[in-house]
Amino acid sequence: MRKDFIDIQDFSPDELFHLILLIEVTKEATKTRALPELLHKASLAMIFEEPSTRTRVSFEVAMTNLGGHALYLRPGEIHLGARETIADTARVLSRMVDGIEARLLHHEDILELAKYSSVPVINGLTDLQHPTQVLSDVFTMYEHSGMIRGLNLTFVGDSTNVANSLMAISTKMGINYIQATPRKYQPLPELLKQAEENARESGSRLLITEEVEEAVKDADFIYTDLWWWVGQEHEAEERLKAFMPRYQVNERLLSLAPKHVKVMHCLPASRGMEITDEVMDGPRSIVFDQAENRLHTEEALLIAFIYPRLAKPRYEGGNRYLDRIENVLARFSY
Repeated sequence: MRKDFIDIQDFSPDELFHLILLIEVTKEATKTRALPELLHKASLAMIFEEPSTRTRVSFEVAMTNLGGHALYLRPGEIHLGARETIADTARVLSRMVDGIEARLLHHEDILELAKYSSVPVINGLTDLQHPTQVLSDVFTMYEHSGMIRGLNLTFVGDSTNVANSLMAISTKMGINYIQATPRKYQPLPELLKQAEENARESGSRLLITEEVEEAVKDADFIYTDLWWWVGQEHEAEERLKAFMPRYQVNERLLSLAPKHVKVMHCLPASRGMEITDEVMDGPRSIVFDQAENRLHTEEALLIAFIYPRLAKPRYEGGNRYLDRIENVLARFSY
């Protein structure tokens, strides 16, 4: 397995599936307060160029649950790319911490950070990708359906970083991925080409369409995200006209989908825009299951990427979850 968790495209379907299995173990262990402290005395630097609720809390609590320590580093507290090069920041942090989580505005910056870091770098979000979110999302779908391959996932809305990563992980893992969005907001050609290659290898179906009604008719899960993000505020009026009301996830749209459909959103949500209160708070919403599963996803990622590189702690009395974790990790190649 690679040193870093930057882009879903970097991983094989088998590696992604075993990360899903690892999330399953960490969630069960955490719920029973039996998660072994595999990162005892380890430290994680968390670099945030923009704020986040789920990413910050999930990584910080995950490190605490694993017996480690997380340092929250925000703009103005470090000189990332300003008074100090990204490469020098990476070199310095690598001498002091065991891993780096970074939530950066530009994808090329996290690639540079990982290039010069000698410790694992985990992508907490960039303008192009959000791999930790979608790994959690696939686990959430797996929890609710008992399967991965053959699921029908419909994403409704803009081609956000989340949508980019969802398209990649779905086509990698055999999930049929349909995205309904106006033509102007469809995925970047290079990402779409990559996903088409994934779909050919996995046998999944990939469809990008403007026909939202057609897109949801067989959906097992309907997913949506914000219609504009940081740096796109000046496009808000134009985007609102393009997406509202046709691409809003509301009761009318759900009535066109199968009765068992579940609704997903990565949060934060602009309630009343891309999703209505009625749907988000309704019985088919699994939005807050997704949010909770970010914690267990980060636990699994920290174990998978940091733990194998540490001197192993001793468990004199044994630990049944440690054995299960070690069995999953044994299937990775580091």
